[in-house]
Amino acid sequence: MTSAAVVGSGPNGLAAAVRLAQAGLDVTVLEAAAQPGGGTRTSELTLPGLLHDECSAFHPTGVVSPFLASLDLQRHGLRWVWPEVDLAHPLDDGRAGVLSRDMARTAASLGADARSWERLFGPLVATFDDLADDILQPILHVPEHPVALTRFGLRALLPATQVVRRWDDEPAKALFMGVAAHAFGRLDLPLSASVGLMLTAAGHRAGWPVAEGGSRAIADALVSVLREAGGTVRTGVEVTSLDQLSDVMGGPPDVVMLDTSPRAALRIVGDALPPRIARALRAYRYGPAAFKVDLAIDGDVPWRHEEVRRAGTVHVGGSAAEIADVEARTGRGEMPERPFLLVGQQYLADPTRSRDGMNPLWAYAHVPAGHQGDATDAVLAQIERFAPGFRERVVRVVSKGTVQMEAYNANYIGGDIGTGANTWRQIPMRPRLALDPYSLGVPGVHLCSAATPPGAGVHGMAGFHAAGSALRRL
Repeated sequence: MTSAAVVGSGPNGLAAAVRLAQAGLDVTVLEAAAQPGGGTRTSELTLPGLLHDECSAFHPTGVVSPFLASLDLQRHGLRWVWPEVDLAHPLDDGRAGVLSRDMARTAASLGADARSWERLFGPLVATFDDLADDILQPILHVPEHPVALTRFGLRALLPATQVVRRWDDEPAKALFMGVAAHAFGRLDLPLSASVGLMLTAAGHRAGWPVAEGGSRAIADALVSVLREAGGTVRTGVEVTSLDQLSDVMGGPPDVVMLDTSPRAALRIVGDALPPRIARALRAYRYGPAAFKVDLAIDGDVPWRHEEVRRAGTVHVGGSAAEIADVEARTGRGEMPERPFLLVGQQYLADPTRSRDGMNPLWAYAHVPAGHQGDATDAVLAQIERFAPGFRERVVRVVSKGTVQMEAYNANYIGGDIGTGANTWRQIPMRPRLALDPYSLGVPGVHLCSAATPPGAGVHGMAGFHAAGSALRRL
């Protein structure tokens, strides 16, 4: 039987493993950590019984992923749950922009900009299922839905700062800019609008759900599918070379899938890499980092705006101009006094994460790559800015800096949880420009991590396409 080794058990590694196992290969997943899942692990980080997502938390791309949807993950224990409001962006004047599956609810929060917002996102939402087929794969392909892709692509090429000029008031401007900031980079450069357009359209189409019981439920379901298909997962095995991989597997596997950073791929494959591919991987750039803060709070966050209190995800960063400035400074290596935050109130949709009136609050700040300082106070101050009295409700705080984030997941170089900078070059060409960006030029060896198309997100599509490349070559 043809054998396959998958190094790394993040969503992409597990997706690749499932596709290979379904094709009849003998698949073994090797994970260095004690639990599978990569960025989709969940732990009791603050108080007993309070469930905190270790990294990924909200899943607008997971719920629209064509491959994940094909696996019937509900039968394997995954249940998506939605908050009343998917996303909210509070402002200093007490207003807030709201992103909801109900376009009318979003429009009500945007005032005079409501019709302009609907004109931009209405067509994207109407064709989103077709669009997802094309944008969740490498840029060099024959489009299945060229009209929808062209409509999206013409706007995606723009800087986010240019897109927001279509609106007159701050709720719409800030709401879009906060979503665009998920790219972890400058928002005044070409293609910086792409992430904002895609995630906003996905939010209107299917929402920003969470996994009941924590993001670990996604990994658990994928592992269950894999085992049903005959595959296995071994934890506590760190792979550092192809020779070691042969020892672990009892012989060289026919297929090797690396759910790793390009830096780790360079180390594992070593001199076997063709020089041009090795040069491309060495030139690959990593982006700004996340500083993670998990809190146990007594009750709820006292946000000023009522809709923010109902939101599963909250973007904390003030105006659109402030976000663009802060993201530019962060990218230059400057730690801003008021960093951009993502705040997660997953327990609103999933009460199983809470206990005895105590709720888990999830947050991370965008900080410079490899930042060595403690951003905990900056995170708390930013939340307090829009929720006076918040600090009084905090019972316990647990923080992870950039060093701890990389220790948690070796793919997070310098704390970069996206496994690569989203620059105007790397968004369409990660990890390199090639007809098959997954192939590493060594027979049977492929890269399948978030460093490959379509990039970061818990969608499994990078693993799916990388496995497809391996199967074609077999």
